[in-house]
Amino acid sequence: MKARKVILGASLILLSFSVGFITNVSDDYYEISKNLDIFGRLYREVNSLYVEETDPEELMRTGIDAMLKSLDPYTSYISEDELDDYRFMSTGQYGGIGALVGKREGKFFVIEAYKDYPADKAGLKAGDEILQIDQQAVDGDNMEVADLRKMLRGDKATHVKLLVNRKGSNNAQTFKILRDRIHVKNVPYFGMVNEEVGYIALSGFTKDASKEVQYAIQVLKEATPDLSGLILDLRGNPGGRLDEAVKVANVFVPQKEIIVETRGRLEDSRRVHFAQRIPMDTKIPLAVLVNKRSASASEIVAGAIQDLDRGVIVGQQSFGKGLVQNIRPLSYNTQLKVTTAKYYTPSGRCIQALDYGQKDSKGRAIRVADSARRAFQTSHGRTVYDGGGIAPDIPVELPVNYTIVQELQDQGLIFDFATQFVVSHAQIPSPRSFQVTSEMYNDFLNFVKEREFAFQTKADKELSTLKEVVQKEAYADQLEQELAQLASELDRLKDKDLNKHKDHISWLLKQEIIKRYYYEAGTLESALDHDQEVKEAVNVLRNASDYTRILNKQ
Repeated sequence: MKARKVILGASLILLSFSVGFITNVSDDYYEISKNLDIFGRLYREVNSLYVEETDPEELMRTGIDAMLKSLDPYTSYISEDELDDYRFMSTGQYGGIGALVGKREGKFFVIEAYKDYPADKAGLKAGDEILQIDQQAVDGDNMEVADLRKMLRGDKATHVKLLVNRKGSNNAQTFKILRDRIHVKNVPYFGMVNEEVGYIALSGFTKDASKEVQYAIQVLKEATPDLSGLILDLRGNPGGRLDEAVKVANVFVPQKEIIVETRGRLEDSRRVHFAQRIPMDTKIPLAVLVNKRSASASEIVAGAIQDLDRGVIVGQQSFGKGLVQNIRPLSYNTQLKVTTAKYYTPSGRCIQALDYGQKDSKGRAIRVADSARRAFQTSHGRTVYDGGGIAPDIPVELPVNYTIVQELQDQGLIFDFATQFVVSHAQIPSPRSFQVTSEMYNDFLNFVKEREFAFQTKADKELSTLKEVVQKEAYADQLEQELAQLASELDRLKDKDLNKHKDHISWLLKQEIIKRYYYEAGTLESALDHDQEVKEAVNVLRNASDYTRILNKQ
């Protein structure tokens, strides 16, 4: 009975998916019908005859995922169990306790308790190890973070009970938390970089993102009447709702200006999106920060600001996602997220970086070649290019993330030290005045030593390969001493790396410690005086001639 129900559901899913093709491309009707019949028969035969018992639902999901994988990574099937996650991506809201959780070495930890939400109010802290949820043991061997997240989420006004192990406490502690409606802000922080330049961090494009940006500008202007420049930080912003991207751009550009155009195979996917509202400010000098993780809706905003010469773009090349997805309802409360169009900036360029219609020998999408990228013109006649994200007007190179720094993060040592630090420090100075002292850093060095921190560099790997080659070539006896000396020298240099990269490591420690006391807003505020992209943005906003020169044809 269950198998027949799943087969029927799968057939309805595939039929509903195919109707759009039948309606618009009638010549394909025969091929679609033939292949649906083949697929249905194959599915029934495998499910009935395979030597091992199969799970019909899992088997069908595997087939659907494999089919969609041949298209692009943004076209996906959404099961009923996954609907809450997709609603959250659209609205920024969910029912839960307001905490970010993570997994390391088979254990689950609270990474962050969001300020003023149930987990925070109940006293849950970053670094708490979760042992049980509603008296069900947390099994790190058979559970993933997604499983834990589902257990923590639930309807508003329902309780969830957590048993946690806290650093510095001898006994496990129980927290009974009343779930609430959690709304993750699109603007986690805004403030003044200095007396003249304001800063707004925009981390998402869920519902009301544009209202949050407008509110931030209003507050900044009221507090600083002489506000002479504004930084909009889109770094790490993966995107979201297209309509909110249009509204955010509309905050800064005149009514009736084209913000973005979508073009797809079907007529209803072709649409020009204009600025429909009266803008908040079309004159204030504006700098938009982007990096390689700024994607989709972030690139719509950055592309519009650049093409309309409304502001300067600072940072690194953006991700290059110029594809638009729509949600289509299917049967049994499931949905299909499908790519229906590409979007184009006001100058007419599509900044999609990967061509999913072409694959290399390993099945990977091919990046648009530099020689294939076309030139377009901004409103003032500046040359910009398609096919590879939004290129910054002021490029800023990222600092090198050395192996030792990455390993300290990957092994959780910076996170764990901050957890230990909080136990013996009830409070710290404000985000912009707190510093990691030499004494604190020495404490960290001792902490790392106690944890027997070890890591492997590229040089270690190359030396290991060399030893294998020498062994095979029968040179081991002659070179044994030299190889041992080289290995010893590498270990000595690695020991020095903790001091060599002290500034970078201290910065990461500072950010992690500040987050424990002042949450995400505190980490963003503390970065303003040290962030190289922010510094570059401030410099150009305070220099009217440079700002004007960049925005006019070279």
